[in-house]
This record gives sequence, C-alpha cells and structure tokens, in this order.
Amino acid sequence: MNRRNAIKNLAAPAVLASTSSLFMACTEGKPQFAAIDITGADYAQGLTATDHNGQVRTLKDFAGKVVVLFFGFAQCPDVCPTAMAELAQVKAKLGKDGDKLQGLFLTVDPERDTAAVLKAYMANFDPSFLALRVEPDKLAELAKHYKVYYKKVEGKTPTSYTMDHSAGSFVYDTQGRIRLYTRSGTGAQALAGDIKLLLRA
Repeated sequence: MNRRNAIKNLAAPAVLASTSSLFMACTEGKPQFAAIDITGADYAQGLTATDHNGQVRTLKDFAGKVVVLFFGFAQCPDVCPTAMAELAQVKAKLGKDGDKLQGLFLTVDPERDTAAVLKAYMANFDPSFLALRVEPDKLAELAKHYKVYYKKVEGKTPTSYTMDHSAGSFVYDTQGRIRLYTRSGTGAQALAGDIKLLLRA
C-alpha cells in the first residue's frame, strides 16, 4: 500500500464521523415518530362539535393534553371499536401520564348517532373519552377540512345502512396543534411512544 492510499484510508473514518456528527446535529431535537408527521398542516384545525353530554367543544378545552381524534360511527362492526379499544390500551401504557391523553370520537353518522347512543358507546372504552357530533348538514364541510372520506352504503332497509370511512386518527399536541396522522392498525405501543414524545416536547 503506498503512502497516498494509506492516508486516504486513515482519513475516511474521520470524514464519515464528521458527516455523521453533522447529520445528527441537523436532526437533533426533531422527534422520530412512528406515525406520519403532519406538523404545520393547513387542515385538521379549528374543530367545533358537541359532545355526548351536550357541551360544545373545541380543541382549546383540552389544553395541556395530547388529543387523539378518530372519525367513525357507533354501529361500525370492526374498525371503530378496535381503534377506540386500542386507544384505551394506549392510555394504560402511558401510566401516570394517562390522564394527559384525551380520546375523541367524531361520528360520521349523526343521523343515527344521537347523544344518548354515543354516550353509551363511549362507556365501552374509557370514561374520559368523549364522542362528538355535528349536524348532518355541517358534516360534509368538516370532513372536507379534515380530508376525511365517508360515504353511506345503503342496506336492506332505510335504517340498516352502513358507512364507509377513512380509518386513521389525528393527533394534537398539548397546545392544540396538529402534529400526527396515525393509520388504523399501527398498534398501541407505537402510538403510546409517539404521545410520550409529544408530552416531552
């Protein structure tokens, strides 16, 4: 090996170390989330809806908490109850920080999902979780703002229809800013980890 090659081989690790340090410096302080980071998005903001107790709610009501918002409907046979049960598991995994999580369920079926129906539905998951609804004539506008898809699928009778809808949750930090979108099926462990990062931010 000649002297030039020897110098080149000795210098390479130093260059790599320098590059690695520079990369770490650039990314330092930015959390690495399991969910999709949508911080700064111009949608999914300004929520106003009525909860299952008849109280008008906005995100400001939950200042100091991480809010997880899921769109669904009470007669959903699988995805919705699974998502809410998973959110209850997330709360348990947070331990002493569990009270800093606010679960919200916004119905895409306000015609059938009355306040009474939603209150009974939420009782299946966690007493602190709230179900929200807006009037049917306002739902389309709200869904458009959140980029959420929903569609009524007719059943055998006028009241036996089901709803196709997006299956994911919007996550807000303790200051009410939209931060993450987590797809259905991501898992309680991953979401709990993301929420811990937001609580430390």
